[in-house]
Amino acid sequence: MSVIRLVWATATGPTPTASYDAALAEANVHNFNLIQVSSVIPAEARLEAVGEAPDLGAVGDGLTVVQGRHTAPPGEAGAAGIGWARSDSGRGIFYEADGESEAVVRERIADGLAAGKDLRDWAFVEDDSIVVAAEPDPDAYTTALVIAAYGESRSLLQ
Repeated sequence: MSVIRLVWATATGPTPTASYDAALAEANVHNFNLIQVSSVIPAEARLEAVGEAPDLGAVGDGLTVVQGRHTAPPGEAGAAGIGWARSDSGRGIFYEADGESEAVVRERIADGLAAGKDLRDWAFVEDDSIVVAAEPDPDAYTTALVIAAYGESRSLLQ
């Protein structure tokens, strides 16, 4: 694994799961089994904010991710995001958050990153984030999604 790709999307659907699946499709990670991990960035990883994932492997493979996700009921807005902080060695942390607005998510990310940095004796030199807000839809569930996808997918059957 040499790259962690950040992808994001918003979408709607008739159920919470349908809107989530539609957001995954918009980000092009809908055909993978997502394997969620805690939020540590390996030193050798390069981060790329790509919006939509390129081809990362075969349908049904496992894809390792950190995920910020918010699904709102019809008529309500929501937002999700991932922030990160990296040390001078390259290692770092992600912090994912969700909430009812972009401002709330940005505040939660800032607070979470500050707490995570306090737990580590690393010299942090970089902070950034991606936050996506979803407009309310009066007739559908709405999902806002940001994913950090680690490398490429791998078979779950081996």
